[in-house]
Amino acid sequence: MRNAWTIARREFRHYFVSPIAYAVAIFLFVVLGILFYISVSFLLTTGEIPPDGRIVMGNMVFLLIWTTPFLTMRLIAEEAGSGTMELLLTAPIRDWELVLGKWLGAFGFVGLLLAVSWVYPILLHRMTTPGIDQGVLLVAYFGVLLMMGAILAIGVLVSAFFRNSLAAGFATLAVILVLWVIGSLASGYGGVNEIVRYLSFSDHFFDNLYQGVVDLSDIVYYVSLTVLALFTASQVVESRRWR
Repeated sequence: MRNAWTIARREFRHYFVSPIAYAVAIFLFVVLGILFYISVSFLLTTGEIPPDGRIVMGNMVFLLIWTTPFLTMRLIAEEAGSGTMELLLTAPIRDWELVLGKWLGAFGFVGLLLAVSWVYPILLHRMTTPGIDQGVLLVAYFGVLLMMGAILAIGVLVSAFFRNSLAAGFATLAVILVLWVIGSLASGYGGVNEIVRYLSFSDHFFDNLYQGVVDLSDIVYYVSLTVLALFTASQVVESRRWR
C-alpha cells in the first residue's frame, strides 16, 4: 500500500505542472462562473433564488462529465507510449498498487477542484434568506465525489488499453456518455429495462443524491463500478507483463 501512496503523491503533484490539468481547471471554473452569473441574474429578474445549491451542481456535473476523461487519459497510456511502463513492471510494485496509485492521484486532484468550487454555493448562501439547505448541498457533493471516483476509475481502465493519451481521453469520454444516456433507452418495465436503468450514471445521481436523498443502492452502484474498473485495469496491466 505504501507504493500506491507514493505513486498517488507523484501523480497528484504532476497535475500542477500539466498544461492539460490547468486547461481543464480554468475551463471548468470560467464556464461554471459564467453559468452561475447567468442563472442568478435570470432568477433575480423572475423571482427568488431557490434556497439550495442545485443551480450550481447541475452545471458542474455536466462540465465534469466532459472534462474529467482528459485528466485520466495519460495515467497509463503515457507510460506505455513512452516506454516507462516496462520499467514500472520490473520494479517491486504490484499491478494493483500502480493502478490504485494512479487513481488516487487523479481523485485527489478532482477532489481539490470540487473543494474550490464550493465558493459558488457560499456566494449563493449569502444571497438567499435564510440560506441554502446545507444538508442537500452536502449530499449532492457526496454524490459528485462518488460519480467522479467511478469516472476516474473507468478512465484509468481505458487508459490501460491505449498507448496514445488523446485516444484514451476520447475513448473514456465515449464510455461515460454511453453510461450517461443509457437510462433513456429503457422504454418500459421488465428485466432488461430495469438493468438498463440501473446502469445509468445520471439516474443514480439526479434521482436521489442530487435531491439530497441518500440511497444505499446509488452508493453501491458507484463504489462497485469503481472497484470493478480498477480491478479490471490491474488485470490489463498484468497482461502487459506477458507480451
